[in-house]
Amino acid sequence: MKDMLVRLIGLPDVSLEEARLVKKENIVFRRAIAPEKHLVSLWVLEHFGEYWQSEVEVAFSRQPVACWLAQRGNDILGFACYESTARNFFGPTGTDEDERGKGIGKILLIKSLESMREMGYGYAIIGGVGPAEFYEKTVNAKTIEGSEVSIYENLIRKS
Repeated sequence: MKDMLVRLIGLPDVSLEEARLVKKENIVFRRAIAPEKHLVSLWVLEHFGEYWQSEVEVAFSRQPVACWLAQRGNDILGFACYESTARNFFGPTGTDEDERGKGIGKILLIKSLESMREMGYGYAIIGGVGPAEFYEKTVNAKTIEGSEVSIYENLIRKS
């Protein structure tokens, strides 16, 4: 999997899409806070595995927390983190399977990238991209040639 680069100036405005999801689906988008670290961490472990759980826990060590959530009531629907594995890296991110296709992931992506822009970055790296078409279409991300060998190259894996 390759990395991608996204320009943080001129990100799409998702405020209307967010307002629609708030009204129609009762979805709240917000930055996570420390007291819910254990709940978010367990949800990510259950839905996406141990590696992403580790990255989410690092996002909670940042101040402010470098993790955005989508929730309906007490149910987590999706998350997006940044600056977890490396500085200026977006990810991991994921949406509950039953909630996909509604635009939740797009809004979480944009909110995270806006947070990175507010930190002073002009560009961000999306590491080890799976759904490249999503990032190309949503934020005009470009593949970084030669990035097949990345920071994940020597990741210790379970046997």
